[in-house]
Amino acid sequence: MNSAGEVVAVGSPRFALHTLGWRAFQDLCAAVLREVWGQTVQTFADSNDAGRDGAFYGTWQPLKGPNSTHDIPQGPIVLQCKYTKKADATLAPSELNDEFDKASALVKQGVCGTYVLLTNARVTGASEEKIRRRLLAAGVAHPLVLDGQWLSDMIAAHRGLRMFVPRVYGLGDLSQVLDYRAYAQASVLMASAPEQLATFVVTGAYRKAASALRDHGFVLLLGDPAVGKSVIALMLAISAADNWECMAIKARTSDELVQRWNPHEKDQFFWLDDAFGAVRHEEHLTQAWARDLPHVMSAVKNGARVVLTSRSYIYNEARPLLKVYAYPRLHEQQVTVDVADLTRTERQQILYNHLAAGDQPQDIRAQMKPHLEAATDAAPFRPEAARRLGLQAFTPKLSLTRQGITTFMAQSQQLLGDVYDQLDTHAHAALALTYATARDEALPGLPKPVLFDANDRDILERAGSTRAGVSKALDALTGAFLRLNTSSNGQEYWTFHHPTLREGFAAWLTTQSHLLPMVLIGMSDQALLSRTDCLSPGSRQREGTLLRIPPPLYEEVAHRVAALRQKRRGSFEDWRETHERQWAVQTYLAHRTSDGFLRAYVNADPQIYEELVKFGSPASYNRLTVILSQLHQAHLLPEEFRQRAIDRMKELAVSSPDASWVDDKAWQILLTDTDRETLFEHVLSKLVPRLESSVEDWAADSNGDVDDDPVENALRMYEKAFEERQDTATASKIGWSIDNYQQMRPEPEETADDWTPNTSTLRERLSQLRQRSGNQRSIFDDIDQ
Repeated sequence: MNSAGEVVAVGSPRFALHTLGWRAFQDLCAAVLREVWGQTVQTFADSNDAGRDGAFYGTWQPLKGPNSTHDIPQGPIVLQCKYTKKADATLAPSELNDEFDKASALVKQGVCGTYVLLTNARVTGASEEKIRRRLLAAGVAHPLVLDGQWLSDMIAAHRGLRMFVPRVYGLGDLSQVLDYRAYAQASVLMASAPEQLATFVVTGAYRKAASALRDHGFVLLLGDPAVGKSVIALMLAISAADNWECMAIKARTSDELVQRWNPHEKDQFFWLDDAFGAVRHEEHLTQAWARDLPHVMSAVKNGARVVLTSRSYIYNEARPLLKVYAYPRLHEQQVTVDVADLTRTERQQILYNHLAAGDQPQDIRAQMKPHLEAATDAAPFRPEAARRLGLQAFTPKLSLTRQGITTFMAQSQQLLGDVYDQLDTHAHAALALTYATARDEALPGLPKPVLFDANDRDILERAGSTRAGVSKALDALTGAFLRLNTSSNGQEYWTFHHPTLREGFAAWLTTQSHLLPMVLIGMSDQALLSRTDCLSPGSRQREGTLLRIPPPLYEEVAHRVAALRQKRRGSFEDWRETHERQWAVQTYLAHRTSDGFLRAYVNADPQIYEELVKFGSPASYNRLTVILSQLHQAHLLPEEFRQRAIDRMKELAVSSPDASWVDDKAWQILLTDTDRETLFEHVLSKLVPRLESSVEDWAADSNGDVDDDPVENALRMYEKAFEERQDTATASKIGWSIDNYQQMRPEPEETADDWTPNTSTLRERLSQLRQRSGNQRSIFDDIDQ
């Protein structure tokens, strides 16, 4: 490590720059100018550029310090990029004849005092001298020739360059770049997804996420399915292992993060995918986050770095619940990144990389080539769709026309059913076994080798497959449909390559009556609760595709879910597991069931009624009241328990206070007009007369949150309700109590709100490396070579 705190490579590292593609190579050159030399440059379009094909230009600002390796004077500079797709190619002076003429013209125009030639090819000493002489003869005052080895040295020596051009992590031997600990961390991460490294594109979303992680230690990546949230998180993890020597931990829950955080280990990196649910919002996960956030923020303040991912529609459901618990007191706009916000240039590079890394034959890529520009304009654009376009497994019936390709890009998820239909019985069995495996348990996938227990054997039999057939199919499906991962204890396991492939398989599986019962039996408890629903046949799916269980299987599933709810254990850890499992069951009953399933369920678990009337405050956020209202609508709620629920609401209405019953949808269903009048009279007689003393107690218990205070919110709802009833005297008393409560409530504690971003970075000077217009050279120009 040198005096600037940068890693110095041992030996002569060599990165496979020829695999980047011409556009990505030019972006790398611009990043070198920005990160290594601190220069701000502009780029020219590939046509109409006055002879500066693939060139950057600007005014050189002299440097001081360790980066000033070349004595370049202040003045106009042109950087010419020369890229080759051939490995170990050597650049000959004769290949630059046109460039020498262009350089002469640029000198005469006064825009080229220094000319830097940067190439990924090798340049011999003799060739370098000839190139320099030719440039001097063209009038260039300060020629400079830098080859692929120089670029490799810069990548090895500059952590900042690697963080903001992270694809280079997959281009060479990192043992020459990183220390042992960082190398071990990065190697484990990269081994899990080498193809993601090979196709990654630095987007504006990645740069924002990297800056948020650097400046705040926390980032939340949001986006629709298949837009690349997990890939960005992976790249941030590798960069953190490099830049801060962070121990990278891929936790599954907030509880696991808190347990594994070590206050004595300053630099830890935590990455949690689908923090609030994988396919649907899972309230028990959100409530756990609300409970654990103070500990997480303490970890961040002490040097830990945390990256969460979530589908946007799930976070939108989770956010109100998190807000109740003052989540998190950060400037949300600074740490939240919309991953799907891609420029056209970024979409083009993503599609190019996936086609270049795929297995489509050269003649197929040549036929695709005229239509690829249009394909990048498909809406919505999904990187996962680009990956599938590059693989023969997903395109056996693809029409190689503009309409065929753009339809594939926009509707790749809808077309999955046809793809699954075309697979053989061994592949169906292999995918069914993988689907039936839990997502969030100790081993989050199908173990390799497969153990083939009784449930596995039943799936094989129903699919018409064999052990040998499934074993071969698993290997054949790996890369396109499945991914082979390694757990922390060294156990290999298969998972679906992307969550949308798992969801597409769920949709297909509902049409396979011979497989569905055995898949359900083979599912773990966690998979059953997170990957299925029992909504009415034909009812519209919400966002995220779950396995729809048909009515003939309701009774069997109801008994299994009831057994999960009734399961109890003794120790504290077991108690927490029991609590989270019960929460998951309640969420399932509240949001993923039909009247028919609820009828089967109360027959299997009549004790559920006693549990449902023990809801807490605020009742409007409580899934138990949702279940009560659904049972009442389905004529399945005994009147005795409806009355007990009303009595519980009367108690909370005064003690909390809790005004959920005033306008909450569930309580509109549960309450009659008479019940509502009774509740108003109860509040009027029991709460209003003792408001003064109650306000003091509530204020003493307040956490000082002024943004979403449940007591203040309830009192304002009561004030409005009594105004609407034209009881102005009572409304005034409640308004007076609100003023008193605000004065008595403690001031909010100083938290992460005072964090401010670091704005003194050169990395953000160029928001876009390229702004192209007119008849430009297509990025797909060499895709068929």
